[in-house]
Formats: sequence, structure tokens, C-alpha cells
Amino acid sequence: MNNSGALKISSDNVRVMLVEDSAVVRGMVRGWLEGMDGIEVVAAADNGQVALDRVAAARPDIIILDIEMPVMDGLTALPGLLRAAPGARILIASTLSRRNAEITLQAMRLGATDYLEKPSFSRDGNDARARFRDELVGKITALAGLNRPVPPSRPAQTVPVSLRPAAKPGASISQPHGTVLPGTRWGAIPPADTKFSLRRPSRVRPKVLAIGSSTGGPAALSRLMEQLKGKLEQVPVLLTQHMPPTFTTLLGESLCRLGGLKGGEAEDGAPVVPGHLYVAPGGWHMRLVSKGEGVRVALDDGPPINHCRPAVDPMFESLAEIYGGAVLGLILTGMGSDGAAGAVRIADRGGSVLAQDEKSSIVWGMPGAAMAAGACIGAVPLEAMAQKITAMLNGKVM
Repeated sequence: MNNSGALKISSDNVRVMLVEDSAVVRGMVRGWLEGMDGIEVVAAADNGQVALDRVAAARPDIIILDIEMPVMDGLTALPGLLRAAPGARILIASTLSRRNAEITLQAMRLGATDYLEKPSFSRDGNDARARFRDELVGKITALAGLNRPVPPSRPAQTVPVSLRPAAKPGASISQPHGTVLPGTRWGAIPPADTKFSLRRPSRVRPKVLAIGSSTGGPAALSRLMEQLKGKLEQVPVLLTQHMPPTFTTLLGESLCRLGGLKGGEAEDGAPVVPGHLYVAPGGWHMRLVSKGEGVRVALDDGPPINHCRPAVDPMFESLAEIYGGAVLGLILTGMGSDGAAGAVRIADRGGSVLAQDEKSSIVWGMPGAAMAAGACIGAVPLEAMAQKITAMLNGKVM
């Protein structure tokens, strides 16, 4: 299922279909979207079977798909929706539980674009409702190309590191976690055919591989790890993916299986060693710190950076300080500009940064921002990235 690349809008407006069994939630979401310029709600359904019956006539560009519904659930309906609306982007609406996180990640492997963390509207209150609205609006505008970011004019804010205890992070977090909030409009990213200023690749063999991703990231990461299986034993792999708790736990487990790596979701104080994957936990920034003769993970729950927690910038910046020219960084598909400032720091210290190209990105926000910042050695199609990474890890200058 090829669901990558820029969304092709079927009319002047972005056509949205709502698939949700709660009439209250459907009405609330419809009200939010119909108040936006350029958005048109063209159909609604209270279960997956009704959605399948209506999707062809509706011709949606974006489908918001609930998981738990009577008659036919969202996961069962997903393959048929993808066949009936092959160009549509599907956002899975999921509450924060391990079961629903597993279903959501499975849906993204099957072709869904991204997820929406759906609160319990009766229990979680107005703050949770506002966060859901922000996430919904932000992801729809990003997927539709209505709001495309450029890199920040100054480095991302720095946050004092307050190390938490080594216990596994909990899921009860009051600040945004793993979510890009659309409170800032960065303007337009130059198109991919712009003559970007590129850096020269490092001549130092990489000692660490660091990846930042957001919207569309889980599917891209899964394909990348499958292609890199057996080729990452000589370096530690660090990942910041904009996702909430539970999701990052499962993502780490899945990527370790696909890539033949040990590890998974990172724990505070863990030693950083080759052949291991370290995924920033939802709700926690992940940095590396030098401890004696080794390097360890340092997690903190400080304020969001670039509207995100975890954020890519602090991870990249800490790696640049420790490894210098031996960092190989990747910026994959994602909305916002997180990672651009950190990519500049890596490049300034002599390391190399690769961006996913626009054609293969679901949203060319993060990689486009890093390219526009002049931090990258080039933009690479997702299917060619594993080969490029393998060559660089083997000491070949690209």
C-alpha cells in the first residue's frame, strides 16, 4: 500500500469524512471543522459498514476513523476504505490504552496515515477536549498543506535537565505529550525543487544513528527498520517520534523486532551501547549525557519544546555535543519544524543529517524545515534511505 507523498486535494476544499459512533462527538468535530476555511465535511457514519457504503460517493481527502464501533469496527473497515478511497489520508482516533495503541499501530502498518489521541470526553474535561481539537486541526491542516512550517529563526529553547528517577515513566502527564500543537504558523517551506544549501558529508564514520519523526513516522520507521535489519549492530540508534505514552512503548517493541535490535523505550540512566534502540518515552524529552567513560540516557519532563514532548531538538543537540562529527541524523516525515535547530547543531559540529524527500513524506514539514535551514547533506527517498545509511555506517562518504 503506497500511501506516501503529498495529499492530492480533490476539490477547492479539503473533503473530510467522520466515522464515529458517538453522535455527540461527531457533532462536536463537525462544528470545529466546518468553522475552518478550506475544510468541508462531506459525510459522516456511525460505524464502519456505513462508512464503506458512503465513502465512494463522498470522495473524501481525509477520513477520521474511530476504532471501537458497533456493527463494524475501524480496523475491520480500514482495508475497504483504503481501496474505495485510495488517495485519502486516514487518521485513527484512539483512546490511550495499550489495546487501542496496539490496534492503532497495526492500522498504520496497514496504510492509515496517523492517529489522534481521543480523550474520554465525559471524564477528562475541557482541557483534554481542547488538546484533542488542537491535535485534530493541526494534523488536518498539515496533511492538507494549509499550514506548512519553516525552520525557527533562532535555536529551540533550552530546558534545564531535571533527571527523573529510573522508574518507568507513568502515563499521567498534565502537559502535552507526543503532540504537535498548531499554535504557531511558520509560513511556507520552499518546494523540493528549490536549490537548497547543502552541507558536506562528514568524513568521520558514524558512531550513533539518531532519528526524528512525527506524522507518518511509524509506517516510515517500520519500512526503514525492516530494510536495516542486521546492519545496525555497530551503533546505538536513538529515536524521537512524536507520540504519547503507551504508543512509544509499543513502537519501541515493534521496531526492535523489525530491526533485530535490543532495547525499546528508553529508561533514564540506561547506558548507550551499540545494537540497541532507545525510543524517547511519550511525555519525556530524551538527551544523552557523558558519565565517566560512557554515555547514558537522561530523561526529563520539562516544558514542551517546539510544542512537543518528546522533542527532537534536545536529543539532536545533546548528541552533537557528545559525538561531534560522528553523528548521523535522520529527519523523517512530520508536521512542524522540530529537529531543524538540532540538525543545524549536528551539522555545525561536523556531523551529517539526511532528510526524507518531499515525494515520499506524508508531511514535508520537519524534513523540509531542516533542508531550508541548510542543515542537511541531501533529501533522500524513503526507499533509498537504508542503502544510504548502510553505506555511511560502513565508512563510505556519500
